[in-house]
Amino acid sequence: MAASDPVADMLAKVQNAARAGHEKVDVPTSKMKLEIVKILKTEGYIKNFKKVQDDDGHSIIRIFMKYDGANEPVIHGMKKISTPGRRVYSGYKDLPRVYNGYGTLIVSTSTGVTTGKKASEKMVGGELICTVW
Repeated sequence: MAASDPVADMLAKVQNAARAGHEKVDVPTSKMKLEIVKILKTEGYIKNFKKVQDDDGHSIIRIFMKYDGANEPVIHGMKKISTPGRRVYSGYKDLPRVYNGYGTLIVSTSTGVTTGKKASEKMVGGELICTVW
C-alpha cells in the first residue's frame, strides 16, 4: 500500500474543486498545508481561506476557490514534486522555473515554506513540494 501523502491529497482536492466549479473545498489542517494555502492566496490562485472546526471538533482549512471573468478556474494545474517515497531537493541556483515564470514553485526551506522566487532571492534551497500554474 502506498504511503499516505496529505499534501498530495490536498492538491488533488483543490484541483478537482476548481475543475468542478465549486465555491469552496475543505481539507484537514496541518502546518505544511496551511503554509501552502497561504502561498496560494498570496500568489492569487485562491480567493481566500480560513481555519474552521468541523462537526467532530477537528480543525479544517476551508479554501475559497477563485475564478476569472469567464468563470474559468484560476488554478490550471497543480503537480506534486516530492513524494513520501522520493524526496526531491534543489539548491537555490537550480530551482526549476514553472511555465517560464508564469507558474509558482512551492519550496520547503530551512526558513519555512516559500515560493521558488523568494527562495532564490534569499539564496536558500530546499525540498521541492509542488508547482501551481
